[in-house]
Amino acid sequence: MAAKKKAVDFEQALQDLEKLVTDMEQGDMSLEESLKAFEDGIKLTRECQNRLTEAEQKVQLLLEEQGELQAKEFGGEA
Repeated sequence: MAAKKKAVDFEQALQDLEKLVTDMEQGDMSLEESLKAFEDGIKLTRECQNRLTEAEQKVQLLLEEQGELQAKEFGGEA
């Protein structure tokens, strides 16, 4: 169940990040609001990247447990 919560957290963080970008692109924020939004965006980006790295490591471990030791590309043409 904890994995499900992490997935929800990732999706929520990604949605929050998309909203921040949209709000900033509108150009209606003050300098202070823009800086705060940028700071929040950096935090969200790092959180999402950490979640993706954790998922990639888990996939790698599962592949190793199945005896498949070769690295596999995510979404790439192999």
